Amino acid sequence: MNKPHQILRIGFSLFSAVSSFLFVFYAVNIAFSPTATGWLKTFAYVTGGYGLMNIYILSWAWRSKITWALSVDLVIAACFFGVCVMDYLRGGLTRGAVGIAALLILAIILGINWYAIRLLE
Repeated sequence: MNKPHQILRIGFSLFSAVSSFLFVFYAVNIAFSPTATGWLKTFAYVTGGYGLMNIYILSWAWRSKITWALSVDLVIAACFFGVCVMDYLRGGLTRGAVGIAALLILAIILGINWYAIRLLE
């Protein structure tokens, strides 16, 4: 493996790990917030679940070069993105361009997480 590819692989893996930990951090903060609504707490559990599952898949792909990691990560990322889109639609599209920008940024982050696992296979 050449050095630029190895640096890219490590960089994407670190980004994936940090973004997953941020998802878990968000979930913990919302779950223990006394003012959070039931829907927001449910959304936080989904967010934390995605973060934990992505870390698990990333570590398995890093250690054992398994072939199913890419497919599983794609499925959980698609489900998580679907929940985020449903949350956006549930809000009545009141967030406008900011909501669409947040969904776009989330899609990019999920794509980078998927690509990081692809580089590890």
